[in-house]
Amino acid sequence: MITLENDYLKVSLAAKGAELQSLFSKETKIEYLWNADPKYWAKHSPVLFPIVGALKDESFIYKGKNYHLPRHGFARDQVFSAQKISETEAIFTLSQTKDTLKIYPFHFNLKLKYQIIDQKLNLTYEVINTGTDDLLFSLGAHPAFAVPNTPDTVYEDYYLAFNSDEKLTYWKLDGGLVANETDSIELGGHKLNLKHNLFYNDALVFKTMQSNCISLLNTKNEFGLHFHFEDFPFFGIWATPDAPFVCLEPWCGVADGVNHIQQLEYKEGINRLEKGETWTRFWEAECF
Repeated sequence: MITLENDYLKVSLAAKGAELQSLFSKETKIEYLWNADPKYWAKHSPVLFPIVGALKDESFIYKGKNYHLPRHGFARDQVFSAQKISETEAIFTLSQTKDTLKIYPFHFNLKLKYQIIDQKLNLTYEVINTGTDDLLFSLGAHPAFAVPNTPDTVYEDYYLAFNSDEKLTYWKLDGGLVANETDSIELGGHKLNLKHNLFYNDALVFKTMQSNCISLLNTKNEFGLHFHFEDFPFFGIWATPDAPFVCLEPWCGVADGVNHIQQLEYKEGINRLEKGETWTRFWEAECF
C-alpha cells in the first residue's frame, strides 16, 4: 500500500490493480471513496484494460484466432510495479507477460500516475505500444464514490450535476452487451437525482454525453466533489442494486454490441496505436 498526503487530502493506493483505496479529505473529515464492502461490490476504483465491459461470448477474433478475455479485461487483477515518487505522487506500471499474451496478443506498457494537488486527486493513464504491430485496446475508469458520505444524509438526498447536458440518452444493456434500444432522461436544471432503481437494469451507458464535469452533491449540506474528465467518448453510471455508492465511469471503449461480429479491429470505440506511439487520458476529483 502506498499513501499520498498533503495538507488537504490523504490517498491510499494498492499495487494490485493500481487501485485507489481511499480518498479522504482532511478538511471535511469525509471519506469520499466507496469502502468495497463485499456485500455489494468488493472493489473501489478498478482500471478497465484492455477492454471495457463485456465481450460477446467473452471472446474476440484477431488475425483469425480466437481469444478469451473476462469482463473489463485483466489489468484490475494484476499486480503493478509501484513507485512512490514523492509525498504527493506515485506511478504504477504494467506490461505484457507470457500469461497475458495467451489471452491478448499485444505488447504494451500501461502506466497510472496518481498526483494530489491541493484538494484535487489527478489520475493520468498512459499507454505505450512497445510491440511491432498496431496496439488495439480500450481503457476505462471505474471509481465508486460513497453515497451517502455524511451521517446526516441518505441516498435520495444526492444528485449528479452535469456542466453541459440538459438531456441524457442512454443505451440499454442486454446480458452485459449494448442493446440497440435507447432511452432518455430529462435533467431538470442539469441535475440527475440519485435513486436506487436507476440501476436495477445494470449501468446507464452514454455515447453522446457533452459534459466533461459531473458534480456529486446533496440537498442537505455543502459537501461534495467535482469529477472532471477529458476526451472520453463514452461514459457509464452504475451501482449494484440498493448499494450505498455511485460509480462515475469515463470510458475510451464500450462493451460489445449484441450484433458485434467479434473482430477486434471493428469493435466500437477501439483505440489503435502504432509502434512506439503513446496515448494519454486523465480524470480528476476535487473534494470539498
